Amino acid sequence: MNFPQALRERRTRSRISQLDLATRAGTTQRHLSFIESGRSAPGRGMVVRLAESLDLPLRERNALLLSAGFAPAYPESPLDGPDLAPVRAAIDHILTGHLPYPAVVVDRQGTVVAANRALDLITEGAAPELVGPGTNAYRLALHPDGLAPRILNFAAWARHIVERTAHLGELHAELATYVPETVDLAADHLGFAVPLRLRSSYGDLHLMTTVTTFATAVDITLAELKLEAFLPADEPTAAALRAAGRAAEEAGSGAASVVASALAGATG
Repeated sequence: MNFPQALRERRTRSRISQLDLATRAGTTQRHLSFIESGRSAPGRGMVVRLAESLDLPLRERNALLLSAGFAPAYPESPLDGPDLAPVRAAIDHILTGHLPYPAVVVDRQGTVVAANRALDLITEGAAPELVGPGTNAYRLALHPDGLAPRILNFAAWARHIVERTAHLGELHAELATYVPETVDLAADHLGFAVPLRLRSSYGDLHLMTTVTTFATAVDITLAELKLEAFLPADEPTAAALRAAGRAAEEAGSGAASVVASALAGATG
């Protein structure tokens, strides 16, 4: 894809007018029009400003630079490399601090990078090949051998997951096959705020989720990590999670988080 076409497509997808983008990037609409028509070739600084003004993910910013004939600006470091050692320490601190509530870190494909030991209560009973480092969290959530048989509101939860993974191509197509053809949603259903209702050995759990990203990241690997934390939506769930946490501590179930063991192959 040539640069003018790549820029137009990204601007159109973002629903930003030429005038708005030009203003954000510190140029004129006339100049931007010339760039998009191929009549003017932008410098590297202009391409970077346009990518930032479109709020593109770092991976797409690099792609835009390459289409304009420039070298990428943002590195993509291996998560187990020395440059991201402080990141691994930060992830471990966050996951440990979230106990006794479950939390998991995934990459842009949904591959599990790290998790704390409380996630064991969420994944109990799932097929071993669906759980652990390098597996896919979205597949685990919907697969018949994963969490699906234990999810009490499976239809709504499945739709929620599938809508979140529209960018994942083949995986999205696979996940869509797990969603019931007929989905009866409650009148107060909010697609962006679907709770997880899950059977467990400590009783039925009612969980909310929050997603955290590294907003100021300048490394692609770091920018694409997401930490999904589960929180109790009621007191019985909180009590169940505390009880499970105490049992895990008494059983000596290992490290509070599993960052180190999860790094093998996690950034593929």
